[in-house]
Amino acid sequence: MQEAKKGDTVKVHYKGTFEDGVVFDESKGRDPLELKLGERAVIPGFEDAVVGMKEGEAKTRTIPCDEAYGPRREEMMLRVPRSQLPDEIDPEIGQQLQVTTDQGQAVPVMIAEISEEEVTLDANHPLAGKDLTFELELVEISS
Repeated sequence: MQEAKKGDTVKVHYKGTFEDGVVFDESKGRDPLELKLGERAVIPGFEDAVVGMKEGEAKTRTIPCDEAYGPRREEMMLRVPRSQLPDEIDPEIGQQLQVTTDQGQAVPVMIAEISEEEVTLDANHPLAGKDLTFELELVEISS
């Protein structure tokens, strides 16, 4: 039976959980995820876990944060004066915003802290710093 290898297009059903078992994403109820192995369209640990699987095979793999979204980085925490926020925004902790870099790239951020003078924006990926566990089922392999 054929094993998935780099260059193959695969379809995978998955369920992603945190260490405490809370589900953060899953494909149940929708089409399986389709990706071409080797293109790094998903986190490295997920793709590496699929390589070598056979159609119909299921397995569980815990992916350390370094093979997922990386560690949380303090330099991704941005303190900005409240006066720089648009007037229509009433900041709340956990609120999602988008900032534009000097190069014109839109970056999603989350409000992490609020003081009288400043708002701290967290530009880390929401899953950064977390080990992730995936239940994987390889549905299809096509070369």
